[in-house]
Amino acid sequence: MNDKTFVITVTLLLLVLVATIAAISSFYYPKVSDWNNQELQKIDKSSGNFSFLVFGDNRDSVETFDKLIDKVNEDNVTFAVDNGDLVSSGDMVNFGFFLNQIERSHKPILTNIGNHELKDNSEANYQKIFGPPYYSFADNNSYFIMLDDAHGKNVDSQQMSWLEQELQKGQEYNYRFVFMHVPLYDPRGDGSKEGHSLEDLSNAQELQNLFDQYNVTMIFASHIHGYYQGVWGKTPFIISGGAGAELEYPDPEHNFFHYIKVDVSQQGVYYNMVKL
Repeated sequence: MNDKTFVITVTLLLLVLVATIAAISSFYYPKVSDWNNQELQKIDKSSGNFSFLVFGDNRDSVETFDKLIDKVNEDNVTFAVDNGDLVSSGDMVNFGFFLNQIERSHKPILTNIGNHELKDNSEANYQKIFGPPYYSFADNNSYFIMLDDAHGKNVDSQQMSWLEQELQKGQEYNYRFVFMHVPLYDPRGDGSKEGHSLEDLSNAQELQNLFDQYNVTMIFASHIHGYYQGVWGKTPFIISGGAGAELEYPDPEHNFFHYIKVDVSQQGVYYNMVKL
């Protein structure tokens, strides 16, 4: 091969490589905006009794999270909530890959923001695709509040004011569900020290007081890659962080892939943890 042929060959290979990268990026680059609001419009609110799924921390997962989406399609649920850490970092290509996964769902999937969505200074990317980082909605006899505590330190004063107003609105409903990616406290500790939870313990206490005051039915959190349930103050919580991200601790009692199914009726609310 002479020099001219070599240069032409290398140039053609580079052009093919660039074209391939561009095609992959185009495939995974998100082409949607205001995702959560669009999904909210799809929720069927015609029945007083309904079910929804909750899961979190699926980042980097392919096989496990794809199986979970299959479960969403198979189950008789109205919608599902992915409670944060949708991606390993919030660049557009990662978000595009995640959207390709959840677009297979036959049911609406709402998202909450997690700390990994903030990596690479990409909170703006999340908001561009999914909409505001905190929001609320009603479904029949239930009120849903999505909080943004993804920074992991606290819930700022502006959002705290908004939260109390939303909790007041929620008093008109039978049930009030709050979603937050980072839990108030780490259930593996005694609740008085920093853990894999909110850093500002005084803010965590302030939130707990609000949840107790307004009779929150259930707090759903993620962030810890496992399954835990208990009570903070007077308010019950479930931590569900088993949607596909790596399981850090080999504890068969708590650390396994799973999701939560919630059945809501006039008679009460029932929670079922389903292992994957």
